[in-house]
Amino acid sequence: MATVLLVRHGRTTANATGLLAGRTAGVRLDDVGCAQAALTAGRLAAVPLVAVVSSPLERCQQTAQYILDRQAGTPYAPVDHGLTECDYGQWQGRTLAELATEDLWPKVQTQPSAVVFPEGESMAEMQARSVAAIRRRDAAFEAEHGPEAVWAAVSHGDIIKSILADALGMHLDLFQRITVGPASVSIVRYSADRPNVYAINTEAGDLSWLSKGIKSGDAPVGGGAGHRA
Repeated sequence: MATVLLVRHGRTTANATGLLAGRTAGVRLDDVGCAQAALTAGRLAAVPLVAVVSSPLERCQQTAQYILDRQAGTPYAPVDHGLTECDYGQWQGRTLAELATEDLWPKVQTQPSAVVFPEGESMAEMQARSVAAIRRRDAAFEAEHGPEAVWAAVSHGDIIKSILADALGMHLDLFQRITVGPASVSIVRYSADRPNVYAINTEAGDLSWLSKGIKSGDAPVGGGAGHRA
């Protein structure tokens, strides 16, 4: 299958002040977030992306535009509501410090598969629809552009963590062990047998090796020789 680069949006004004923005409209990148998005766009400039798919929220579309502006070609750039932020319901718009005093908070940390946000969605629903969106898009891009196609999905921290947990074969209750920082890049390649996770939460480093694509094949016993230079 194709290779997907999971990109979290850059830092926002809400992130900087400890606010759970959720799906609140008008939350945009701050100056630090813009610099982070520009750095990530530079890392991806050497990778000819067939598409840059974004969550519909402003902070993701801003980050996606930084990436698109550095591409030599004109990648397909749709919005996918399957990649939007979790619906945190009544938790949306409140500070993390305040939310940490809620009875539900410990369950979010240790048993997210059982969490349903008040007047929002469950974390299991969040994972199911985001993983389905990624796998659906990935299969479509592979069918159109071939198995060495590379594309980017710009989304949110909990969304990307849940997709990575699925790719790693981890139960959702363990997904809080994964860290996904602002404007970070994680790399997953799906195959008929299983997903392969090539990187998680990278904030620096050369990604030009992806311009050659990733060859299909069995996992090398002993670890193999690494990507092609």
